[in-house]
Amino acid sequence: MRQPAPRFLSLDVFRGMTICFMIIVNTPGSGAEPFAPLEHARWHGFTPTDLVFPSFLFAVGNAMSFSLDKYRSLGSGAFLKKIVRRTVLIFLLGYLMYWFPFFGFDASHHIVAAPIANTRIMGVLQRIAFCYFFASLFIHYLSKRVVAIVSIALLLGYWLLLVLFGDPTQPYSLLGNAGLYFDTFLMGTRHLYHGEGVPFDPEGWLSTLPAVVNVIAGYTAGRFIQAHGKNYETLSKLMLTGALAIFVALWWNMVFPINKKLWTPPFVLLTSGIDLFLISGLLYIIEIKQVQNRWWTNFFVVFGKNPLFIYLLSELLVTVLFMIPVGKQSLFGWVNKVLFQVIAPGAVGSLLFALSYMLFCWSIGLWLNKRKIYIKV
Repeated sequence: MRQPAPRFLSLDVFRGMTICFMIIVNTPGSGAEPFAPLEHARWHGFTPTDLVFPSFLFAVGNAMSFSLDKYRSLGSGAFLKKIVRRTVLIFLLGYLMYWFPFFGFDASHHIVAAPIANTRIMGVLQRIAFCYFFASLFIHYLSKRVVAIVSIALLLGYWLLLVLFGDPTQPYSLLGNAGLYFDTFLMGTRHLYHGEGVPFDPEGWLSTLPAVVNVIAGYTAGRFIQAHGKNYETLSKLMLTGALAIFVALWWNMVFPINKKLWTPPFVLLTSGIDLFLISGLLYIIEIKQVQNRWWTNFFVVFGKNPLFIYLLSELLVTVLFMIPVGKQSLFGWVNKVLFQVIAPGAVGSLLFALSYMLFCWSIGLWLNKRKIYIKV
């Protein structure tokens, strides 16, 4: 019987860092524009914030490199049942998160059910669910060589779809991309994200295809580390692969822009390459240099032990803060106006709120971790 793969603290820290930064960039304080690096690129281009979601997918792949062997030992039927169950649960959690709080108020201030017809269907957790599902199937049923071919096909095929079915003159524009056309045809406009000023979903169906490759990249890196161990040769190969991915991404960017909201293939390669460098750095510091059991590793591990729960908590709690009225504004706006924007007006105050909110979510995770409560699906 195959022995369980040894855990690497660096991979747990990487996952925790991703959740930590995700909360910070998702919940800036109101009353001022956040610092530019803490915002997504408006369209083409790249900021540190754009790295967060693909890193989460990369971390999902890392976790799969430890769990899939256990699932395989259950047999094909049980394996499929487990994968499908997790996919459905994660998708439903994401869908219910967007539907929350499930009620609203009419013109007479009577409580009415929130119309499901206006609920966003796709989103962050929904994309994670589908990427996890397809990556698991590919890795389980296909050889390493075929998985690599499928990954290349997903990237090139998505590029081809955008060119063939998008606006002939502007296939990579906000209103002219094939992903928007497909999502609108499939779901209509009321089920799409409206944060761009127009109905457009950055986590749409079509752009989920290349995102699967981020999970496969994370899985491949995790398996490589387990197979070759924590040594300088492993680090050098990970970093060389990362450098090659970044080089190809920047070269490809000259004809196909790096774009997070379209999740273009150069974006996949760029983020996967950066993640390989980050993993290499953590391996060097934590595994090789043995800088372990320090406050900073323990801090991020708290996030990494309950990543899905803490992410959901952060999203739902901020929704509640917006729902609670304080005079003519929400509790969220009031706290920022009378506290954080007074202490440090402008972008600094916005960041202070984000950091404080992140630390509050971390404290919940710490409480769960001390009691060895780990919420998984």
